[in-house]
Order: sequence, then structure tokens, then C-alpha cells
Amino acid sequence: MKGLILNPVLLKELKLRFRAFKSFSGLMFYLASLIIFVSGFLLVFTEFSVSGFFRPSDSFTMFVVLSVLQMALVMFITPGLTAGAISTEREKQTLNILLTTTQTSSQIIVGKLLSSVAFLILMLIAGLPLYSIVFLFGGVSPWQFVTMFFFYLVTLIAIGSIGIMFSTITKRTIVSMIATYGSMIFLGAITLFFFFIGYSLEMMVTNQNAQNLTPFSPISYFWACINPGVLIATLLSPDIKNGLQEMVGISFPNWIVYLIFYVLITVVCLTIAIRKLRANMKTNR
Repeated sequence: MKGLILNPVLLKELKLRFRAFKSFSGLMFYLASLIIFVSGFLLVFTEFSVSGFFRPSDSFTMFVVLSVLQMALVMFITPGLTAGAISTEREKQTLNILLTTTQTSSQIIVGKLLSSVAFLILMLIAGLPLYSIVFLFGGVSPWQFVTMFFFYLVTLIAIGSIGIMFSTITKRTIVSMIATYGSMIFLGAITLFFFFIGYSLEMMVTNQNAQNLTPFSPISYFWACINPGVLIATLLSPDIKNGLQEMVGISFPNWIVYLIFYVLITVVCLTIAIRKLRANMKTNR
């Protein structure tokens, strides 16, 4: 396990990524965007006055918006960092050289993934001082904060695995990026659309058959459970979680479904990437 995680591919990728000027310039613009947002939020809620005050409820609202913004950035930035991990090596004609080394397919894939995840984790950690403003004014528990960052980590690893998989099975980086961003659109928007469509159809059928049946929509609930936006909403607001469970007639926690689904995505995508990495190097018999 140690050789799988701490391997030369990971160390090389970390050095190249963290020494590049564009990485730190991207981090600078990321933090500048968050600072502008937080400053504007404080100015609006204090009514642009030095005598204005900031309530704990306003602090919780800022935490909610920051959490949604962070998740959106994770889903937007991760494909750009992982979708070209293998296809770029293929376009530069350095993949064959990499495959002739003593590194296994697992070490190459995991090293590429962890180097991208490490940079994303650095971005999340760099934004922690901005979150400290939330704790300064109150309204948010440390457990909510820890839970939110745990699901950030689960989500970015899963999205990174999807990007690595498409980067391995496609020959062009642009195709890999389109496929990965298409997957993000599916997880972030189309699943929510499926939820509303499925729930409406199931309620229509229920109303036609019997008026007093208890709602039960497991398929619609599944679509809602795997949506990152719905997850954030239910983690931050117990009322939204209870309302969702009453709508579908299921009391099973949605975060468990989310965790299982995204862990399975990670395992399946990495398995496919590892198996397909050397698929064209097998000798013909």
C-alpha cells in the first residue's frame, strides 16, 4: 500500500504541479474571488455602514453560500486537473516511456489522481481562514464544518477518478474534458431534473390509483441522494432533509446513499483506468 501511494509518479507530479507558476496564480485568483465574495457579503449585510452589525443567522447564511460556492468550484476545477492526466502524456508521446518503467498501472493511475487531489485539497485548506469569519460571528457548529469538508473530499476524489478514467480510455484531451464535464452536468443538474420528473410521475400514478396512499418514491429519492447540491442543502438544513424524506416516504439518510454511490464510482473508474492503461500494449499471439 505504501508503494502504491508514495511512488515516483506521484512525487514527480507533485513537484511539477507545485513548482508551476500557473498553479499558484490559479490559487491566488481562487482566494481573491472568495475574498471579494466574503467582503461583499459583509458589506451588504452591514448595510455599508461602520455602525452595522452582523447576526449569527447572517453568518450561517454566509456559510451556506460559501459551501455551495466551494462545491461548485470543486466540480468545475477537478475535471480540468484530471481529464488530461493520461491523454496529455499520450499526446506528448511520453506515455509509452512511462509504461516501460517499473511502475505498475496502479501506481501510475493513483499517482496521477493523488497529485491532482493534493492541489485541490491545498485550495480548500487555503480558504479556511475565510471560514474562520463564520466562526467569529457564530451560527455554525464545528461538526457541520467538518462534515462539509469530508464530503468535499469524497466528491473531488470521485470526480477526479471519472476524469482519470476518461483520460485513459480516450486519445484526445479535449474529448476527455468534454466527457468529464458532461458527467458533472449529469450529477449536478440532470439528476435533479430526473428527481422532479420521477416524483411528479409517481405522484400522478398514486393519485390516480388511490387518494390516501403514503408517498413512496425510491427511484426519485436515489436521484436526489446523488446530487451534490441536495446533499449540501440537507446537511445544512434539517428542515429540508425532513421535507425531502416526507416527499418520497423514505427515512433512510441521503448522505449514506451519497457516500456509497461516490465510493463505488471511485472504485469502478479507477479499476477501468488501471485495466485500460496498458490495453494496447498486449502482444498479439
